[in-house]
Amino acid sequence: MKRIYIQEVATRDGLQIEDQFVPTDKKIDLINRMSDSGLDKIEVTSFVSPKAVPNLRDAKEVMDGIDRKPDVTYTTLIPNVKGAERAASCEADEVNLVASVSETHNQKNVRRTVEQSFADFKDISGFLSGTNIQINGTLATTFGCPFEGSIDEDRVMNLINEYLELGAKGITLADTTGMATPKQVYQLCEKVLKRWPDLPVTLHFHNTRGMGFANVIEGIRAGVSQFDASLGGLGGCPFAPGATGNICTEDLVHMLSFMDYEMRADLDQLIDTSKHLQTILQREVPGQIIKAGKITDLHAIS
Repeated sequence: MKRIYIQEVATRDGLQIEDQFVPTDKKIDLINRMSDSGLDKIEVTSFVSPKAVPNLRDAKEVMDGIDRKPDVTYTTLIPNVKGAERAASCEADEVNLVASVSETHNQKNVRRTVEQSFADFKDISGFLSGTNIQINGTLATTFGCPFEGSIDEDRVMNLINEYLELGAKGITLADTTGMATPKQVYQLCEKVLKRWPDLPVTLHFHNTRGMGFANVIEGIRAGVSQFDASLGGLGGCPFAPGATGNICTEDLVHMLSFMDYEMRADLDQLIDTSKHLQTILQREVPGQIIKAGKITDLHAIS
């Protein structure tokens, strides 16, 4: 059965919008637990302005403090060359660049045009060219924008090409606001992989409208094998009305494991880690499996 790669984003995408500051030592412990659970990649943090994202103001301390496993890729989101310098000083394996396909969303997110964002990325690429740090290019609002509506597939293809010309080794197609439909996902992914059959494509879904896991299945059917997910279903876009959390890591692994897909991720460890996350946040998280249990968890007859 096909190998699926599970990539964790909770400690960046999830924690960035939490109101309370999660202490550095708890972040480090959480990431170490994630590493032990067999995840393939962890987006540890983001080197952005502490004023813009207060909960990630300890990015360097977290990166320097985690225990790294050789079979896990540790990546960080960066917005500019200064972020690239900080990521390099922490010996990140990869940096994640993000631009929206939608001009309106890009302006709201980073206060720049898409063209200006890619000009910044060119500078980042130049700085990283002498390092071993890989670049992943993410396209936010790939499947729809809450301000502009439908997204032109040809514009997505052109921006993928711009990332590849900058030296990106992987591309993430992100459904930032949960607007993707399964049919749309299959059609776009098939088109992308037909043009670039060897390109490592990641799909990043939100479950805003309840279609996240159906979108995963159609992505797999189109040939995609890498998926972002967030422990407990944390996350959401702060610049898009009503954009609730990412698809939940343990729920995703649960679904795929009972469909006989091959993964390194250990479901039981992820469930335990998600329960631990609830103790850190002191509230319930949106994930379903930690509430309902696995489908193999049977109950005594009363």
